Amino acid sequence: MSQMNTFQQLLFYVSENGMYVLSQFWRHFLISIYGVLFAAVISIPLGFWIARYKKMADWVIGIANVIQTIPSLALLSILMLGLGLGTDTVIATVFLYSLLPIIKNTYTGVRNVDGSLLDTGKGMGMTRMQLTFMVELPLSLSVIMAGIRNALVVAIGITSIGTFIGAGGLGDIITRGVNATNGGAIILAGAIPTALMAIISDILLEYLETRLDPSKRAARRK
Repeated sequence: MSQMNTFQQLLFYVSENGMYVLSQFWRHFLISIYGVLFAAVISIPLGFWIARYKKMADWVIGIANVIQTIPSLALLSILMLGLGLGTDTVIATVFLYSLLPIIKNTYTGVRNVDGSLLDTGKGMGMTRMQLTFMVELPLSLSVIMAGIRNALVVAIGITSIGTFIGAGGLGDIITRGVNATNGGAIILAGAIPTALMAIISDILLEYLETRLDPSKRAARRK
């Protein structure tokens, strides 16, 4: 009976506050996606660079790994001292947490490109830039996408704690439920969309990852 009551309360809350939940859903998603996209803009070229200068790989990946080990709430608090309250701090936190998976996967993807293909390209007179965009990038794209996929799923969870510094998002709804008397339904109104966002993002990016895999593309052509 109590479960039924909670479910009914959830439906009532969503029916009364549907637009608010939807606006916080999109706010949550945009904060997450902006942080990951900014990280991708930096991390993908950096991953290619350390793949060519292997001596720097341990340093760059090590620094990104140190950032990853800092608890998210602690990192958020540190950045808040410099950036203040609001969405910018959460986006910066997501950006920093997204560096490691994207850099590491880009580095791995580029390093796994068959050297004979690069030699063939050089023999055909291809420039370094042409080799990057016509050989290395297409062949490593599925591995890079796997890093972006991991980063986005983690980012959605990190964005939830942005409510503590006034960034909004679905974490606001969860916090309201925690502070309310019998707020189980309100907690679910924030937690369920957060979980669905992470699951759907993971499924869609996994699909893209599979579509971009060179071996699977070759199998589809056959």
